Amino acid sequence: MASNDQTLAAVQGEDIESYMTQLGQQARQAARAVAKAQTAQKNAALLAMADAIDAQRDTIIQANALDLANGKNKGLDSAMLDRLELTPARFDNMIEGLKQVASLPDPVGEITDLRFRPTGIQVGKMRVPLGVVGMIYESRPNVTCEAASLCLKSGNAVILRGGSESIHSNQALAQCIQLGLQSAGIDQNAVQVVATTDRAAVGRLITMPEYVDVIVPRGGKSLIERISADARVPVIKHLDGNCHVFIDDKADLEKAFSIAVNAKTSRYGTCNTMETLLVGEGVAQAVLPRLAQAYREAGVEVRACAKALLLMEGSVPAQQSDWETEYLAPILAVKVVASLDEAMDHIARYSSAHTEAIVTEDYSRAQRFLREVDSSSVMVNASTRFADGFEYGLGAEIGISTDKLHARGPVGLEGLTSQKYIVLGDGQIRV
Repeated sequence: MASNDQTLAAVQGEDIESYMTQLGQQARQAARAVAKAQTAQKNAALLAMADAIDAQRDTIIQANALDLANGKNKGLDSAMLDRLELTPARFDNMIEGLKQVASLPDPVGEITDLRFRPTGIQVGKMRVPLGVVGMIYESRPNVTCEAASLCLKSGNAVILRGGSESIHSNQALAQCIQLGLQSAGIDQNAVQVVATTDRAAVGRLITMPEYVDVIVPRGGKSLIERISADARVPVIKHLDGNCHVFIDDKADLEKAFSIAVNAKTSRYGTCNTMETLLVGEGVAQAVLPRLAQAYREAGVEVRACAKALLLMEGSVPAQQSDWETEYLAPILAVKVVASLDEAMDHIARYSSAHTEAIVTEDYSRAQRFLREVDSSSVMVNASTRFADGFEYGLGAEIGISTDKLHARGPVGLEGLTSQKYIVLGDGQIRV
């Protein structure tokens, strides 16, 4: 098996357009094969990938250490380095995710809504793969495994283009993925990891609809905007996560405290991390001083509105831009609001439509929040950090879509398929 450095050197010396065209042609051919692969065969490949990754743990960790060292030398910020690192827990989750996807029901070929028409024909829908998925992502090497597993199980071929900062980690994982496909007798071109850091590869990937059926970008706002503007292939967007928690006047304050701390401090570099805390003025005096202390102890900078500033020791005045910002850092904006309506108005204006949560014991207010807040995930009495495919029981996710079409929220197996109409007859003709 060629080393990562040998693979990278070979690709860097090749014409990028020709290289990407070749990947596209191979993916299109592989898509037909993987679409008809049996469930047991796909599951065998996923389990073999998990075993290969576990067996190659030391090699992958070494590759990840090289990426981290390069990232530090290039001045990557702490949030980017956090997303880049394969900690032991994340490594285990990556393996467990492959096994979970293998255990999930296969959506391909599922028939629903079958019903008889007056003519005697039966009309229903069958779930089918999208075809070839192009995935463009930054930092997180675990996305390589998540995307590969979900695309394979849903019967799609995939071309994965990770960020230059994680190139060694991704290539090490790619070799394990190829071993898994090979052991199960599946075309190895069903999962291809782009082996070049040249940005021209992205430009080609998003402009070859003859080979690619959908693009899934997952990364910073600038990446998403570029892909959305330039793509000639349909895009399922994974936008930024300016997420909110609203502590209602009728909240259980112990629940509110633990949720508000966890939603911000669990991890700073994720898209489901709370960036703005909204607090009802009826409970602000009771909960904000305690939260201020907890955030200080965690090293979180609080940027507060005028009312919150008086109640949160060590906070600094918030600026207008703070309500619009996804920090991906230990920084939190806090605002005191007069009512549920003011909280929802603030969310409607500033949210990125990713995830919002309300903490309340009032059933009617909870139901209003669920109905009226227009985000891809809306929660009651739970941390925004649960907005994740793994936590939702999807095994993993290829991204969290803030679009309304074709998929919304964490995109798992069902989001990577479409439906076609099927008709079952017994010789009927139309008159």
